[in-house]
Amino acid sequence: MSEQLPEGTIPRRVVTGHDENGVSVVLSDGPVPVHKVMPQDGVGFYEIWQTEGAPAVLLPEEPSEPTQRTLRVPPPALGTKIRINEFFPGHINELGNQSPVHRTESIDYGIVLEGEIVLVLDDSEVTLRAGDVVVQRGTDHAWANRSDSVARVAFILIDAEFGRELLDLLPDIHAGIMHGGPHD
Repeated sequence: MSEQLPEGTIPRRVVTGHDENGVSVVLSDGPVPVHKVMPQDGVGFYEIWQTEGAPAVLLPEEPSEPTQRTLRVPPPALGTKIRINEFFPGHINELGNQSPVHRTESIDYGIVLEGEIVLVLDDSEVTLRAGDVVVQRGTDHAWANRSDSVARVAFILIDAEFGRELLDLLPDIHAGIMHGGPHD
C-alpha cells in the first residue's frame, strides 16, 4: 500500500552525470521517485539509489531509474542500495519491536537523521539518536521506535557473504535471512 506523505517530507535526490561533451551536469533534482508507506506497520521507505555488480559501471546517464528495478531489503548481488526509512511512533508489537527480527547477508550502515530508534539484538538493545551511526554486520536484529515522534534513518546496504567461521558458529544462519521484504 502506498500513500502520499505531506509535502516537504519526501527526501530530495540530486543525481549527477555528464553531457555529450563530458561536462559534469545535474541529470535530475527532485523528490525521491520511489517511496512506499506501510501505515499498518508504521514504516515508510524512500528508495534513493541502487547499483548492481561491482565495480558499479558509470555511464554518462543512467539507462533507467535504478530504484524502479527491485524494492527488496538486501542489495543485489555485488551491489549497493541506499534508502531512508521512517519509523512512525505507536507501532510496537507484542515483542516490543516495530520490525520483525531478521538478518540480511549485507553490511548495513544506518545513520540516524532525526528522532530516536532502538536497535534490538539477541542479547541487548541500543538506543540511537540523530547523528549516531550503526554498522549492522549480518546479525539478527529488529527496530523499534518507542518514542512519540518519527525516527528517520538512512541505510546504506552493501552486499556481503557469511564467512566460513560464522557459518560454522551459526549452522542455522540461513533460516532467518531476509531475501526479499515486505515491500517487494
